[in-house]
Amino acid sequence: MIPPPRIPAAVEVTPSDDLAGFLFWMDEIGPGWQDVKSELTEAFTGARESAKSETSMVFIVKNDDLLGRNGPTRAMAAAGLVSAARTAALEGVSKGWTANVVAYDVIVSPAEVLGRAKFVLQNGITTGEIIHLGPGHIGKALI
Repeated sequence: MIPPPRIPAAVEVTPSDDLAGFLFWMDEIGPGWQDVKSELTEAFTGARESAKSETSMVFIVKNDDLLGRNGPTRAMAAAGLVSAARTAALEGVSKGWTANVVAYDVIVSPAEVLGRAKFVLQNGITTGEIIHLGPGHIGKALI
């Protein structure tokens, strides 16, 4: 069974929001390896259930986490989620489901982030990609 979407309490989700699939919004995590392990374990457990159910998945991270600006543990967790999405996309492409990452800047509203994540979750075309919201990644070396 797919776990419920993991979305911060500050982000409004209405009953009309169709979140058919797995949505995982990376949380604030502590400075230790155990914190990274806990975050990734929760994400990977949900992704595994989503893959078993053959439904799409989206991981949401901050651009600054991908770039290492918020410390090494957040960078490790964000990079792990990118790796998970790309690996899952390889499996899902032949089965009709997708896996992506939405990476956002702090200038982007939570509603806009959720809206883009929902779109990518439902469009069935985009897979294995990092969708950047905001300009924070421009001019940076990304994998």
